Amino acid sequence: DQLNDFSKSAKKIPAIVEFVDIAGLVRGAAEGEGLGNAFLSHIREVDAIAQVVRIFDDPNIIHVEGIVDPVRDIETINLELALADFQTVEKRLGSLEREVRAGKKESLVENAAAQKAQQLLKEGLAAREGSYTAEELKALKGLHLLTMKPVLYVLNKLSGGHNFDEMSDERWHRLLDFFEKSGSSYVLVDANIESELRELPEEDKQSFRQEYGAMDGGLSELITASYALLNLISFFTTGTDESRAWTIEKGSAAPEAGAAIHTDFRDKFIRAEVINWQKLLDAGSHASAKEKGLVRTEGKTYVVEDGDVIEFLHS
Repeated sequence: DQLNDFSKSAKKIPAIVEFVDIAGLVRGAAEGEGLGNAFLSHIREVDAIAQVVRIFDDPNIIHVEGIVDPVRDIETINLELALADFQTVEKRLGSLEREVRAGKKESLVENAAAQKAQQLLKEGLAAREGSYTAEELKALKGLHLLTMKPVLYVLNKLSGGHNFDEMSDERWHRLLDFFEKSGSSYVLVDANIESELRELPEEDKQSFRQEYGAMDGGLSELITASYALLNLISFFTTGTDESRAWTIEKGSAAPEAGAAIHTDFRDKFIRAEVINWQKLLDAGSHASAKEKGLVRTEGKTYVVEDGDVIEFLHS
């Protein structure tokens, strides 16, 4: 927004994280309960899973199990995902048998990877907890295993309700213990507030937050955490035509980052003019930033940082 105002751009294009909202998973989904396999097929193509977990009590909002227990809910879903993956792996191992007997190298690699995954899934564990070679990881990609995807736990609160974190509920401490032991990432959100805020004009949102004593429903943290989970960062281009955020993998060198805009910036890369967005704004103009020596000239090996404003030059 600030770069857009700074450059008086005709168009503003933000970075996008696409969330696919999928109906809740119930116990027995792997055997066809609830939406069953229809549910599971919806999430095979996503890059990561944001698992929404209720952490409040409210007699007016029923829970499918009768009692709210976040750790149990997480374990139920994770077990269903593991069971679904177990079926996928078992089926694949069966179809690989002939090729393995024939000694095909690719099949031998995939078979070894699938067997490792199968053993973990049999124990109700996630396939991603296994130790795989680079070749095995590549082979497993084709199976689109649900438990190979990174997971972010989205803890759903309710403003004014009995929220486990605020009440220091025993269930909250068990949940934190689970996150610590599993090394899991989580964010806190108030989905109800975010839903109501979505319908309001921008100028009314702040007063709404103050009224409900919730200055942030957690949506920003959810987006930021999702970006981090997927190992993504943004760099910017800005000018009178448009200000735009480009999404790239963290650790990308300048030519790779440039390819997000056009392949010529990778294949015919000469150099990149780079400045952090805040330093550019503080300088007052691009010309002023250059005069002050704040704009750096970087080559092919430069690793792009989150928040860089970049101008690419190519042959």
